[in-house]
Amino acid sequence: MENILEKESVKRVIKVLKEFDQNLEVQILKSLAKTADDAAFSLNCKVGAIVKSLLLRTENGFILCLVSGDKRCSLNKIKKIINLKDVSMANADEVKSQTGFSIGGVSPIAHIKKFPILIDLSLSRFENVYAAAGHPYSIFKITYKQLIKITNGKEEDIV
Repeated sequence: MENILEKESVKRVIKVLKEFDQNLEVQILKSLAKTADDAAFSLNCKVGAIVKSLLLRTENGFILCLVSGDKRCSLNKIKKIINLKDVSMANADEVKSQTGFSIGGVSPIAHIKKFPILIDLSLSRFENVYAAAGHPYSIFKITYKQLIKITNGKEEDIV
């Protein structure tokens, strides 16, 4: 396997993590973690502790939703929260052009463009959560409270 820590997308995540807290670090997994189930299996943790980073397209741009791995994002709830009628999942090209990450490795941090971030309250069940770090084999562990701070995300009921 190529050196994942040398990938540009992973280096961006490492830089943001280190600027936020020197103790946070990217972990390389032995198996693919493209889905929340895969990641939970690799980490031997509950699927709910996996952070799914979902990019949504709205009539005004994009919004990132951080959702617990065992939950599904509710477009209707998000429409009400952001007061817009047109909200849908971004396609793979949009995800790459807005975040700088490919689907399966979208991190909640270190995006190449800025957009609002909503964090689902169901993630608060876990003291520590795990999020993608720019590649399907890389993740980082962070406390729920740190996740809110590092993303400047707004906690909402979005599932």
